[in-house]
Amino acid sequence: MHDTTARTEHRLRRFIAERLLPAKYRARAPLAITAWEVPDEPVPFTEAVNQEYRPFEVGTPWGRPWSTVWFRLTGAVPTEWADQIGEECELELVVDLGFTTAQPGFQAEGALWSPDGRILKGLEPRNQHLGLAADTHELDVYVEAAANPDVPDGQWIKPTPMGDKATAGTNPIYTFTAADVALLDTDVFGLTADVLALQGLMLELNPASPRRAQILRALEDMMDAVDPDDVAGTAAQGRRLLEGVLSAPATASAHQVHAVGHAHIDSAWLWPVRETVRKCARTFSNVLDLMDRDPEFTFACSSAQQYAWIKEYYPELYARIAERVREGRFIPVGGMWVESDTNMPGGEAMARQFVTGTQFFIDEFGVEPREVWLPDSFGYSGALPQIAKASGKEYFLTQKISWNDTNTMPHHTFDWQGIDGTRIFTHFPPVDTYNSMLDATELARAERQYAEKGRANTSLAPYGYGDGGGGPTREIVAQARRVANLEGSPQVVLSTPDTFFDTARAEYPNPPVWTGEMYLEYHRGTYTSQHRTKAGNRRSEHLLREAELWASTATVRVGAEYPAEALQRLWRLVLLQQFHDILPGSSIAWVHREAERHYEEIAAELNQIIETAIGHLVGAGDRDLSLNAGPYAVGGVPALGGATTAEPHAEARVEAVGGDWVLTNSRVRVTVDERGLMTSLVDLATDREVIPAGRAANLLQVHRDIPNEWDAWDIDAHYRHVVIDLVEADEITTETHGHTVAVVVRRSFGSSTITQRIELAAEGDVQITTEADWHERQKLLKLAFPLDLTAERATSEIQFGHIHRPTAVNTSWDAARFETVAHRWVHVGEPDFGVAVANDVTYGHDIHADTDDAGNPITVVRQSLLRAPLFPDPDADQGMHVLRTTLAVGVGIDGAVRAGYVTNLPVRRVHGEREVAPLLAVDHPGVVVEAVKLAEDGSGDVVVRLYEAHGRRAEAVVTAGFGTTGAMETDLLERPGPTRAGVRANGERAHLSLRPFQLCTLRFPRS
Repeated sequence: MHDTTARTEHRLRRFIAERLLPAKYRARAPLAITAWEVPDEPVPFTEAVNQEYRPFEVGTPWGRPWSTVWFRLTGAVPTEWADQIGEECELELVVDLGFTTAQPGFQAEGALWSPDGRILKGLEPRNQHLGLAADTHELDVYVEAAANPDVPDGQWIKPTPMGDKATAGTNPIYTFTAADVALLDTDVFGLTADVLALQGLMLELNPASPRRAQILRALEDMMDAVDPDDVAGTAAQGRRLLEGVLSAPATASAHQVHAVGHAHIDSAWLWPVRETVRKCARTFSNVLDLMDRDPEFTFACSSAQQYAWIKEYYPELYARIAERVREGRFIPVGGMWVESDTNMPGGEAMARQFVTGTQFFIDEFGVEPREVWLPDSFGYSGALPQIAKASGKEYFLTQKISWNDTNTMPHHTFDWQGIDGTRIFTHFPPVDTYNSMLDATELARAERQYAEKGRANTSLAPYGYGDGGGGPTREIVAQARRVANLEGSPQVVLSTPDTFFDTARAEYPNPPVWTGEMYLEYHRGTYTSQHRTKAGNRRSEHLLREAELWASTATVRVGAEYPAEALQRLWRLVLLQQFHDILPGSSIAWVHREAERHYEEIAAELNQIIETAIGHLVGAGDRDLSLNAGPYAVGGVPALGGATTAEPHAEARVEAVGGDWVLTNSRVRVTVDERGLMTSLVDLATDREVIPAGRAANLLQVHRDIPNEWDAWDIDAHYRHVVIDLVEADEITTETHGHTVAVVVRRSFGSSTITQRIELAAEGDVQITTEADWHERQKLLKLAFPLDLTAERATSEIQFGHIHRPTAVNTSWDAARFETVAHRWVHVGEPDFGVAVANDVTYGHDIHADTDDAGNPITVVRQSLLRAPLFPDPDADQGMHVLRTTLAVGVGIDGAVRAGYVTNLPVRRVHGEREVAPLLAVDHPGVVVEAVKLAEDGSGDVVVRLYEAHGRRAEAVVTAGFGTTGAMETDLLERPGPTRAGVRANGERAHLSLRPFQLCTLRFPRS
């Protein structure tokens, strides 16, 4: 037989485009349109419905960027359609707002409302219809149309004014295309689904496969049978000719794909938070509409914050969601407040993501998710397995690691072991997308890439339009049904997260193990972009710690009212802004300006809570008092308490020596040369020089920073090819303030000015405060510290512990890890001597082995201070920034942990009449108190979160400084649980046995 494959495939493509798709609707009739444009921000339906609507015509432009226009659609169903509605056709409303070919969620969207204020369904580029009852005669509906601009416009590097309403312009950006009542031809719809499923499968099969040829000939016969002039009348015959190839079952060894309905909705990204609220309403109403029409359809949705928005702004929709949750069809997953970043949130904040989200689902729905659901976060902290397990989670799901630019993860189903040894069963879908269409290409990819072949055979595919929402459509569900059991394809099961994970774990009881962090070899710039957002997060985390500590202490000591409602509200706002496109700095200008405003409001309210609580504790008086919210005593002030301010026992001094300045205190001697650079740093206890000969520390370096793509997200390795060392000082002066001396260095570069204060207090570590008035573009500012240390590894703080990373580049994994994240400190050292570099806001670092001028090994620690990407916010990082760095010399990990807390929790100086006794004390320096609060249930019990911070086993005693009936160990949700810490309570004393990095939550009932 002659080979006509190519010609037949070409004929099929044209047949689908020119015959099948246009025949979807047998008839359409236009509706009358009136419109009202909202003057500014969106308004609720109750306000919109009472406005004056004016006539509007199809083909008219509408919608300035970020605006809302309400349309009212009215009309009658043609009476001559009556005999076609039923088995042959379904009645629908079809609306096209002027949708473009851009990705759904990145353009115009709409919501359909009934006249009585019920949200009916979302309108999306791939989901433009609303099913109508067969007996509908008259239509009257409202469309809330959102003119959201396509911010990327097909690119991810080009500066755009569209990310801010103030710069986006006022010209309409969409043209209203259609508002019709229409007859959906059910046979044509079914034939289209059949053909698309078979075409996709055919193109994935081996060209020499008999199965491929069989499908091709069946499709050819179908095209012969369907009359191009009467597709509706002959579609049923075409479907009959495809029944044979559609009914051939999959092989027994076919890969099993559990398809889970989903809609990844970024809580902010290329749109502001206010638009995410509406995206959720549109998507969830789409899902409920699909559930009404398909009783087998289920949907998994994460992020308690998104449910909370619906509860607040769309209570009627929320009630319908709650009903479907009770049925087990609308499934809360993940148990987090948002799908947060996991690299930068602090330990307690990461815990609260789970506590707050899971408790919301329990309180609202009586549902406790069993899995962590984080498909799109930019790398995964090695502390997550323990935190997840401590919140009651059994499983972990992610997908983003498939974006690695250098190495491929070796597993898809595995046990992930965290830094404390905790393991959690983890799946990484080989379909390589969290927005699956379940098409043949994706399914074939899942089967081809699945790494566990021969040992296991099951994977998960989250399906539905996502990022900007939308969710599953009837077309995707139709595709799933056709490939459920189809020869040549993986088998597809419409499933749920619980069903998948239970099946996968039973199938693979002894999976391989991945230990430590899952570092994303991509998006390394997210540790640094949008400094003000990151600064606000760090400050908020530590203010929340202080507020809870002092408020709890005030309640226990003097009976002050505990501000539980305010603290919960502020925690929720901080947790929202840890979303994986807000805290990483990858959102539009609107999002980050809003975040910065929120952080200022959070700081103001928390400082008021702190001041009020401290006022209750210290009373009115004129004694100079110091309050220490940190876990270590500082300058005679006890941890977690307050004492009379003491004068230091030694002095710091600064003097000119030749052309240099020398700063000295009881611990170190620092030399700053005429360039304003540190050329010597001597640990006086050992007389050891820290800075290599011929090198200079505190060196500001500027790199060209133009990544290949994903401007705000990425730092590419080639940034190192071009560097400018800032070695010219505009001015150098010295200052003395009380017991602190400083050298102040002012520099300029391009359009920017940078002032650094190198400070030395009487008994403290070296402090460097960098004030940068930054006006560069596509530049990366680093602060370098070459250190005379041979360190094989660098240690970086993460949540509830730390992680070690090699400083050498021996493997491709090492090479890809050229920019890393740390929290409050990094440490490098030799067995008997080390240096910690702590910070109050910096997350991005690079730490690498090098040699000095004589060829001796040294280690270079560099902080990434600022960037200036152009997309999606062309003004990212512009303006004034203040960053603090602490150099602690001659210290081990214990000193690094201490330096991190002291740098981020400075002692507060107040006036009062009495000191503040700590609520509790811990007798082991490696067991660190991370949080002190009152119980979430309002009982008044004191809850303490501790962890082992040094990476060693620890036996510790926690002593309560108040009356208690004894301590019990709980999970993160403050429920009694297994005593992993071996808690032995004896009155006010609790004995703990902790493994390295073990997390422990203690609950002390008050007597």
